[in-house]
Amino acid sequence: MTTKENILVIGACGQLGTELTVALRNIYGEHHVVATDIHCADPAFKEQGIFEELNAMDGKKMAELVNKYQITQIYHLAAMLSAKGEQNPLFAWKLNMESLLNVLEIAREKQLNKIYFPSSIGVFGFDTPKQNTPQQTIINPTTVYGISKQAGEHWCNYYFDKFGVDARCLRYPGLISYNALPGGGTTDYAVDIFYKALENNAYECFLSEDTYLPMMYMPDAVKGTLDLMHAPANQIKTRTGYNLAAISFSPKEITQAIQKHIPAFTISYKPDGRQQIADSWPDSIDDTQSRQDWGWQHQYNLATMVEDMLVNLKKKVVLA
Repeated sequence: MTTKENILVIGACGQLGTELTVALRNIYGEHHVVATDIHCADPAFKEQGIFEELNAMDGKKMAELVNKYQITQIYHLAAMLSAKGEQNPLFAWKLNMESLLNVLEIAREKQLNKIYFPSSIGVFGFDTPKQNTPQQTIINPTTVYGISKQAGEHWCNYYFDKFGVDARCLRYPGLISYNALPGGGTTDYAVDIFYKALENNAYECFLSEDTYLPMMYMPDAVKGTLDLMHAPANQIKTRTGYNLAAISFSPKEITQAIQKHIPAFTISYKPDGRQQIADSWPDSIDDTQSRQDWGWQHQYNLATMVEDMLVNLKKKVVLA
């Protein structure tokens, strides 16, 4: 694909960032995608293309990188997630909001082509309809993560309305990946459970067995992000956050799916503070608007996701 786009990925070493960066480099070329993060635990990832250390709250350094690499698009993925954010709410707010405002201001000043901001089902609350949560609905988040994502959606909409910044946003469900370790989110049990199944055939879950949450396999999340960002601007009908959905399941159901491959696997339940966060989120999401506006379609269901996760994790996990 020939292009003059130069892309800055902020938070490139996170769960979504690692895989989205690879996908962007496959499309635009490795010299056109600059990966940044405050630190990166994987030396191999840093060596795969251009990498720069960046604290997302450092607007001056961010602007310097935009100038240095003639950046035309920013994917802003840096954030403190739900469970970790509750342990340090003031810093979570500061990180999540200051970093986004840095991006939006640079996009306005430099007249960048597009920016991407990930939102989350964390924007929803206890009074949001639990089943097939609609695009336009009651939004009363209960975590500082959700509050910051809701505010971020409105800042993106504001910069689009006031300054013409082409800001685009998705409300991700829980994301499941074999490439990155869990990152401190409430839905991350659905990643950790695979490691425990392969390592010791047992897992203690911090959610109750019938807690349904919207989930998505990482290849679908990457696909949805790129589909949104590649859609013509006139197809983008909302500048807050598009609902995005694929599958919903409970810890009990994913356990049963894993047991089809690992019959000896067992699970126990010890709900902790993350249970209350999960209870405030929807069981399932209505993403009709995404499907109508820009053609979103997911590819993985629970069974195909579980099979693919186990095949790939077996290559990584050293069995005892």
